Amino acid sequence: MVTILVNVIEAVNAFLWGDLVTIPLPDGGGLGLSLMVLLLIPAGIFYTFRTRLMPVRLFREMLGVMLEKPSGRDAGDLKSGKLSGIQTLIVSTATRVGMGNLVGVVAAISAGGAGAVFWMWLTAIIGSSTAFVEGTLAQMHKTEDPLYGGYRGGPAYYIHDFFNRDKKKSGRNLIAALFALSGLICWCGISQVIGNSVSSAFENAFQIPPLYTTIALVLIAAVIVLRKYATVRVLDLVVPVMAGLYFALTVFVILKNAALLPAVFHRIFSEAFGFRQVAAGGFGAVMMNGVKRGLFSNEAGSGSAPCAAAAADASHPVKMGLFQAMGVFIDTIVICSCTALIMLLVPESELAGLGGMDLLQTAMQYHFGRFGVLFIALILWLFSFSTFIGVLFYARSNVAYLFGDSWQSQTAYKLLALLMLFIGGLASYTVVWDLSDVGIGLMTIFNILVMYPLSREAIEALKDYEAHYSRRAQGGK
Repeated sequence: MVTILVNVIEAVNAFLWGDLVTIPLPDGGGLGLSLMVLLLIPAGIFYTFRTRLMPVRLFREMLGVMLEKPSGRDAGDLKSGKLSGIQTLIVSTATRVGMGNLVGVVAAISAGGAGAVFWMWLTAIIGSSTAFVEGTLAQMHKTEDPLYGGYRGGPAYYIHDFFNRDKKKSGRNLIAALFALSGLICWCGISQVIGNSVSSAFENAFQIPPLYTTIALVLIAAVIVLRKYATVRVLDLVVPVMAGLYFALTVFVILKNAALLPAVFHRIFSEAFGFRQVAAGGFGAVMMNGVKRGLFSNEAGSGSAPCAAAAADASHPVKMGLFQAMGVFIDTIVICSCTALIMLLVPESELAGLGGMDLLQTAMQYHFGRFGVLFIALILWLFSFSTFIGVLFYARSNVAYLFGDSWQSQTAYKLLALLMLFIGGLASYTVVWDLSDVGIGLMTIFNILVMYPLSREAIEALKDYEAHYSRRAQGGK
């Protein structure tokens, strides 16, 4: 029975993320397109044009909304459970900025070369449009949260509203319930992956046995997630510090190696179109490794981040869409690029034959000596830990949709996630990794298909915002 279940999970995972269609290319290679790519890339392009190139056209607005001092409703009130826009950005950034920004970027460059970075950037630009639409919709369809205070929402709620427009809003919608269940499955799987990654990194860097690292990780996490308001307070502190430290070290590396930057960017753009790999038929590998890593890292379209966007008390729903679009920019254009530059500013001969964390740790050792290896272990811990805290914040709304307003169900899911964190710290189970990929794949399917018809609401809200509420409409104030 267990073998059959494992086979089913692996088959579904291959269907969602494996190459569903392969397009032959003139260089002799092929462009393999997975179902996720076929769903998310056209959606990103569609929303980019529907919002009239919002990521480029309104980038200054995105910065302005993020940097302005919140006041009135936008300031939030954590004591009553209401979050500000910047707090929802921090929560969503906590989950976006994770292992994918380190190990994922390494894997993309290892398999696809430096050109994969360009395709990650392009994916982020169109992905920010998707994140804008789902963040705006989450804010427009939020509901009050009687347990934690403030608001809750996300795809489960706007999917429910979409299918129940002409009906009495009682009971649960099947598609919305399947989305919520897929999210809970995905986040449990991610908990196991986080435990394994942290314990492995600390064993390699500090020679600490996995059991000790795992016990400490679970205890610290339990103290935070089992308290009512501790999650956002901790993330408010941890996320800016970890992202700031990583960015600062990258700036130091860039300044130290400034003379090499032109060559690095030439390599990125030349390899992006397979000029170096044409003879080996490598364009498809370069492009798809960048695209897939970009999609997996920024999570745009998966329906995770809208669970944070819905929690804000905002003066206009579009503001939350702009915050979520900026979250994609921070994740991929900033943090993923940091990892890429740290690697690409090392002579290729130093990294020959290496892969995964060994490659990144070697690159950091080249730049900073032993300190670099220890720093990567610490930053991986922070990235992973903040992801765990963030996904449990997301889970609140899905648990409530499936099981109603009950502290028992909320606590039960947190305990299950903590158990998975503990199990993952002691051993790696590939089937659980596959299960988390299946969960996020199913979430994406349910979310994207409903977003298309609902996107009209987000577009109308954007027009209203630009006409009456944007900084330009108010004379740049």
